[in-house]
Amino acid sequence: MIISPCISICKTDPKTGYCYDCGRNNEEKKIWKQENTTDEWKKNNIELIKKRLSGWQLKSFEESYTYKINNGISLFKKSLKNE
Repeated sequence: MIISPCISICKTDPKTGYCYDCGRNNEEKKIWKQENTTDEWKKNNIELIKKRLSGWQLKSFEESYTYKINNGISLFKKSLKNE
């Protein structure tokens, strides 16, 4: 199973239509939720996301997504639980 790249901070750039944090557009978010979406599509989408992001956004995404894969929760949600 491929974990969703959502890192729980959903803000869309009005100019590009991409989420500032996960790099997906609304159509990609819908596709991720469909039962028939293949792992291959998801892997390719994650690679596309990484190409869209750069600098601190890419670093932040990779750090939070890796944490989510390993711990089942994004760093953002973890920080909310610790407040």
